[in-house]
Amino acid sequence: MRMEDLVKINSDLPFDIVDDLAIYMRNDPTFYRKIFFPAVIKMKNCYEKNEKFNAKKELFPIIDRAAGNYCKKFKIERRPEDLLNDKDRQLLAKKLYSEEMTNIKKGTYNK
Repeated sequence: MRMEDLVKINSDLPFDIVDDLAIYMRNDPTFYRKIFFPAVIKMKNCYEKNEKFNAKKELFPIIDRAAGNYCKKFKIERRPEDLLNDKDRQLLAKKLYSEEMTNIKKGTYNK
């Protein structure tokens, strides 16, 4: 696959898939509660214990699952693995981690 092919994958979507998928992951009640929130709590626990959170290991499978759910829910006519290229997956993981760490540091998830 050439670089031009990667750019073409999402060029026909009329929105930023990274931002839209992040919004979906946070706003779909079932996905958030059952899949995304447990990862956020894991981030919080790592932060509190001063341990490293491996965003790639923890978030990439969640992002892939979100892509599948997203394609089904919004009837996106492409395979979930084709929805995001590797760069988009990295950007989304970085975005989610950064935004959630900000919330964690603010105490948003404290009991």
